[in-house]
Amino acid sequence: MLGDQHGKVIHLGERECSIQRRHQKLVEESPSPVVDAKQRKELGARVVKALEKIGYTNAGTVEFLMDQDGAMYFIEMNSAFRSSTP
Repeated sequence: MLGDQHGKVIHLGERECSIQRRHQKLVEESPSPVVDAKQRKELGARVVKALEKIGYTNAGTVEFLMDQDGAMYFIEMNSAFRSSTP
């Protein structure tokens, strides 16, 4: 996700990070082979709308889990570090 100071937020797609060992990602694949075009569009639009609503201005990732039925569940958001300058 990227958000600017003018209220514009965009998403850059998703990554599949299911293959892990000891909580470390071993393989990341983009686009995810288990997310279809409709899910990709809907989820991206929902996240963009939410981040625009809160005035998000940074780069970051929003993480979800998907169940066997294709339902998505929010886990966390990780923002890029941003230093403040005087």
